[in-house]
Amino acid sequence: MKNSFKLIMLAALFLTACNASDRPKTSENKKSGTTETVRIPDFNADSAYLYVKQQVDFGPRVPNSPAHEKCAAFLLQKLQKYCKDVVIQKGQVKAFNGTILNFQNLIASFSPEVNNRIFLCSHWDSRPFADHDADINNHKKPIDGVNDGASGVGVLLEIARQLSSSKPEIGIDIIFFDAEDYGPPQDQKSNEDTEDWWGLGSQYWSRQQHVENYFARYGILLDMVGAPGATFLKEGFSMDYAPEIVDKIWRIANRIGYSGYFYFENGNYITDDHYYINKIKNIPTIDIIHLDRTSKTGFYHTWHTTEDNLSNIDKNTLKAVGQTLLTVIYEEN
Repeated sequence: MKNSFKLIMLAALFLTACNASDRPKTSENKKSGTTETVRIPDFNADSAYLYVKQQVDFGPRVPNSPAHEKCAAFLLQKLQKYCKDVVIQKGQVKAFNGTILNFQNLIASFSPEVNNRIFLCSHWDSRPFADHDADINNHKKPIDGVNDGASGVGVLLEIARQLSSSKPEIGIDIIFFDAEDYGPPQDQKSNEDTEDWWGLGSQYWSRQQHVENYFARYGILLDMVGAPGATFLKEGFSMDYAPEIVDKIWRIANRIGYSGYFYFENGNYITDDHYYINKIKNIPTIDIIHLDRTSKTGFYHTWHTTEDNLSNIDKNTLKAVGQTLLTVIYEEN
């Protein structure tokens, strides 16, 4: 993803985090004047972490590489284990340097017959360049992409596992986008350096969905959701296209004990997969993404470096994001 820096982040609003262990396992939805208790599954952070590690064990998941192919097969096998309706969207796209990338978007549809649905998504490829590494000798090396890619996929695989055993009222699509992070490296600028070289898999899907006339009420993108002490600010394009969805999710996160992660504070505009879904497909889609107020890049310090590895993943952050999403899903009606 690319940081557009269209908005200077506002002054920090620090909220005291509640103890997540105090989170109630049920919530109440009020419908037609009555109160209904909804059972919320418990997100298993150990399981999500294992899914993150299993992706990274293949090596950098750069398109056209053997590791990329092996990881695609792994993700497909996992999705098919938890969902009977899985679509593989294969194709080719051209990267900024003319390289033709073979990509695979993977889509699992839970209760595809239900018209009332939302989608959850993340990118599963990893960047071929560590172009923000402190050591310039690493700039042409691929990264593990543990936080930047694998963390969101790990959370969504655990959610898929939960959906397979506890059916919510709404339909859910889980989408793994490919070829998101193959944009131009920062030290190889050219006339081709435009934002549209990012998010190639989501651009393809936005123009040609996996089913005809696909519709969802809204979508949620996860990107970099595993670092210790992550701060999720209200990303700019999310607030432009779907402010009510952002506010709802942030209120839920704070209500169930994760105010130490989800801040009621506006952040930068980020050119990420959700940008193209909003712009091309016109489905309101938000980005839950770690934005760092203290970093020069606006992201966590491991962003696009060789340090984006398993040593910088925290199960507590995976839990905060995953439990929030499960609550959103099972309270939706």
